[in-house]
Parts: sequence; structure tokens; C-alpha cells
Amino acid sequence: QVQLVESGGGSVQAGGSLRLSCVVSGPIYSNHCTGWFRQAPGKEREVVTVFYTGNSRIYYADFVAGRFTISRDDVKKTLYLQMNSLKPEDSATYYCAAAKPLDSGPHCRDVEYSYWGQGTQVTVSS
Repeated sequence: QVQLVESGGGSVQAGGSLRLSCVVSGPIYSNHCTGWFRQAPGKEREVVTVFYTGNSRIYYADFVAGRFTISRDDVKKTLYLQMNSLKPEDSATYYCAAAKPLDSGPHCRDVEYSYWGQGTQVTVSS
């Protein structure tokens, strides 16, 4: 069973930084899509950044605008999201997710994600 566990959320002032972590465990050895999503109260869940481990081509949502960076440590089996220059509109619950290898492909924005973490709350005050 694949499990994802996020951490690193918290409360910061606008302009501050946070680094989210997502530890992945379980049998997901083949190339697959993975990344970060977020959902603010009353809004739909949206993609923040995703990439295909097979070619490491990264997609960032337009609102990221160079402020966030996704990375991973294969030894630690951990996915990271470094968030800088945070804005109040970045406040949301952030989720890491992974798609099954058979569901994955180069266009990771459009695939079905089967594995989700429990989410970590990010609150940015003005």
C-alpha cells in the first residue's frame, strides 16, 4: 500500500517561506507522476506543481510565478515543496499526490492521482 505523509505546514507572514515535505512509502517503483496540490476553503483543489519521474519535466501553475520549487530526495523517498515570497492567497491545505505508473505519462497535469497524503495547512497572514 502506497502512503504519503506531509509535514511542514504552518503560519507565516506574507513574504515568508515554508518548506513542505512528503514522505512516500510503499510499492511505487516505476516512473510515475507526482507533485503538490492545494485546496483553499470554498475552492476546488488545484495543481501547484507536478512532474513525471521518468523525465523530470516539471509543471508549475501560473500563480507560482517562480516562487515555489519542487524537489525530491530518492534516498529519503521524500518530495519537497519550497515556498518563498508567500502571499495570503497561498493559504490552503497542501497535498502531495502520486499517480499509479500505468496512469502516468508526460502530461502530469491531466492524469488521475490515486495516492494522496492527509494534507498540511498553510496560512499566510498579511
